[in-house]
Amino acid sequence: MLETLKKYWGFEEFRPMQQEIISEALAGRDVLAILPTGGGKSICFQVPALMKDGICLVVSPLIALMKDQVQNLRDRGIPALAVYSGMTYREIDIALDNAIYGDYKFLYVSPERLRSDLFKARVARMNVTQLVVDEAHCISQWGYDFRPDYLEIAGIRQIIGTSVPVVALTATATPEVARDIQEKLQFRHENLLQGSFERPNLSYVFRQTDNKMGQLLRVCQGVEGSGIVYVSRRKGAEDIAAFLRAQGVEAEGYHAGMDRTGRNRIQDAWKKGDVRVIVSTNAFGMGIDKPDVRFVCHYDMPDTLEGYFQEAGRAGRDGKDAYAVLLWNRTDVQRLRQIIRTTYPPLDYIRQVYQQVFTYIGYAYEEGKDASVKFEIEKFARHYHLNATQAYYAIKYIQTAGYWTLTETLSIPAKIQFTVTRDELYRIQLGSEEMDTFVKLLLRMYTGLFTEYVPVDEEKIARAGRYATEVVREKLKMLSRRQVLKYIPAINAPMLCLNYERLDDKNLRLPRSEYDARVKRRTDRLEALLSLVENEDECRCVQMYRYFGQASGRPCGRCDVCLSKKK
Repeated sequence: MLETLKKYWGFEEFRPMQQEIISEALAGRDVLAILPTGGGKSICFQVPALMKDGICLVVSPLIALMKDQVQNLRDRGIPALAVYSGMTYREIDIALDNAIYGDYKFLYVSPERLRSDLFKARVARMNVTQLVVDEAHCISQWGYDFRPDYLEIAGIRQIIGTSVPVVALTATATPEVARDIQEKLQFRHENLLQGSFERPNLSYVFRQTDNKMGQLLRVCQGVEGSGIVYVSRRKGAEDIAAFLRAQGVEAEGYHAGMDRTGRNRIQDAWKKGDVRVIVSTNAFGMGIDKPDVRFVCHYDMPDTLEGYFQEAGRAGRDGKDAYAVLLWNRTDVQRLRQIIRTTYPPLDYIRQVYQQVFTYIGYAYEEGKDASVKFEIEKFARHYHLNATQAYYAIKYIQTAGYWTLTETLSIPAKIQFTVTRDELYRIQLGSEEMDTFVKLLLRMYTGLFTEYVPVDEEKIARAGRYATEVVREKLKMLSRRQVLKYIPAINAPMLCLNYERLDDKNLRLPRSEYDARVKRRTDRLEALLSLVENEDECRCVQMYRYFGQASGRPCGRCDVCLSKKK
């Protein structure tokens, strides 16, 4: 184990609990590992997979994180693949063939792919030696981020063989959720390994204030080093970053509505230390390995204790002193209670949105199964004069019922493939010398255009040919209309993946009892967070550990409650 760790990662020793989890995986036993944020969960399945023959199948819900992990493995010389929404059928076909016949060690898949007949047929032929379920709390209806697609994993176990061990990983799970995960994944024997939630270097500070800007500025000026500020709205990320810059703090806003290039530039600058503070929605931080974050500040209160604990835990991964600061006031409490009402629109409204979505994307009854379409909620809501937030939550509720999956925003490059042979291309009259020049430019810049879809960078083509980017897109569209090539435009939007054909109202199952149970679970999780925030008599850490089932009655001595008692 240590030889593998040192060879690929350069570390001399494991972090707490990693070696125990790896040993269970190598022994062929199913294991659920609960390690707090920054505990090094990826190592726990990557090391044993590298020590076995065959391929490791990893189910992960976040496409951006999946791409990052695949790239990180490749950078270490470890062959890895990924299959997710937005790839063409041919790209998926090639990737799955490579997983069967190629010398690959890891295949990452998004959960919605597990339903497809193509995937099921191919995975049966793979030499899968380990099944990994990342963010495993998503399989539990008692968890805070339930994903119905995760329920397909049990069926995949039957295909690859129940003797293939499962390594399930999550940063937070209550005892109830931990039991449910093991049951849903059909563990052969209960096997839970849980790292300590204690972070002795991390101070939790909760501040009730009506002057959040002033308190945030005090945090930024009083704590040296990198920081993350979490906000609830995209506009808030930009406005607060602008305020901090005006006060002399190097800060940048970051949210999912920004283009990929802008997000990558800001993220890289922050990781290198050129930007000190990132002000972000919860789109930021997952899977980013920056150990020297000195503070995480929640400008807006999150809506679950699980979400708060994960985000706060991104501070101080290097073991040095760090701070998790939460700013709140009574307006936050009212806002969160209102969000629950917004999050669960009336069932009749949800049913109406279901039919409107299918009409909007152009599918009649009994059509659409297994299709994936670009879907922008703002445009959809404008088309039907709906409140965009309420429509979003109606769509997400239908997702929890398993009918479709709305992915995060994807940034997928444009792709082209010539539909004529090379010889035919030279005989075709393209109509102008300019178009001839454009085609020759494509052939110089990219290979394989006559045999498969090739990702192309429209901006790079524009720079090479001294065109405007929009002109490049128009030329590609023109060549597509003339059937010289096939052109799939770039995607920078969420994708809606349809699991079933369009149903009529009487066949659409959205039971009232299930709706009421979901509302209650969401309300209970919010009340647990509010209890933590408002209870100023008991150590913050003791309260959180108790919620997650860790029986530690020892006060931390560092949180705001403990410090006030010392005074």
